[in-house]
Amino acid sequence: MKAIKGPAIFLAQFAGDADPFNNLGAIAQWAAGHGFKGVQIPSWDARLFDLAKAAESKTYCDEVKGTLAEAGVELTELSTHLQGQLVAAHPAYDLVLDGFAAPEVRNDPAARQVWAVDQLMKAAKASENLGLTAHATFSGALAWPYLYPWPQRPPGLIETAFDELAKRWTPILNEFDRAGVDLCYEIHPGEDLHDGVTFEMFLERVDHHPACNMLYDPSHFVLQQLDYLGFIDCYHQRIRMFHAKDAEFNPSPRQGVYGGYQPWIDRAGRFRSLGDGQVDFGGIFSKLTQYGYDGWAVLEWECCIKHPEQGAAEGAAFIDAHIIQVTERAFDDFADSGADDAANRRMLGL
Repeated sequence: MKAIKGPAIFLAQFAGDADPFNNLGAIAQWAAGHGFKGVQIPSWDARLFDLAKAAESKTYCDEVKGTLAEAGVELTELSTHLQGQLVAAHPAYDLVLDGFAAPEVRNDPAARQVWAVDQLMKAAKASENLGLTAHATFSGALAWPYLYPWPQRPPGLIETAFDELAKRWTPILNEFDRAGVDLCYEIHPGEDLHDGVTFEMFLERVDHHPACNMLYDPSHFVLQQLDYLGFIDCYHQRIRMFHAKDAEFNPSPRQGVYGGYQPWIDRAGRFRSLGDGQVDFGGIFSKLTQYGYDGWAVLEWECCIKHPEQGAAEGAAFIDAHIIQVTERAFDDFADSGADDAANRRMLGL
């Protein structure tokens, strides 16, 4: 067993145009001031990070790490959630997703997809240059509009979608493998990889690729009413990243898991600030520690009620309180009889 590293924080929800959220040095100092030891950087936010430069220049990467070290934090991982979404996008979402892409490829889905793949390739090299071992992304979604089996799906539709998804991601997985970096898909509604079964369907099609792994976020499982503790038992060997995010599901006679098109504040399932929801983080930290997860516990703050700065301040302490110091000896060592092999044989009557 190994101790989980943390607390760390994903900066995507906090980056902005006002100080201290508009540059890497200032936001790193802000994070350290709240008690965080690591930061996860959204690679698309030019206010904080230059992905193209990081892929080309180890000097720039050293500068990034130096800026963070000066503030007293480490870089945990990079994220390409937005770019990953564009590797495989159903045409129904073209207009919505255009804002995720660079201006020069908007209104051109084919060019946008090529751009997205190039972004992931750059992220692999940048992660290598930064000395990172894991990377966060989304799988994108070709089949998501057909999630519910009505109207009846024609035979082979889902299989074709997953075949194409694997085809698009395999070269990217190869690049991350070459770089020695685990590519961790956040298992998330809105993505074709949104639960264990869909991850298995994809994993089979990429021939159980060693770089194909998971970002575990229990909040998305609460909203799907999935057994998030049992999930760790099933998939711990592929869980290489962890977002500590809380959620709650309050069933009613008027609304279920689909949410009734309501805003977040009025949904049966909604994200909450860490510690305010229903997630059993004691169970999660115990299971992850049991299975030897030694990556970072990264706060991803999302809440429809609480102010983000309060959520960040409380989240660091919450994660820190849940990190388990791994024992170096058995709890019943005090009763050790000191028997040897010969004594053992006598005890068995041998």
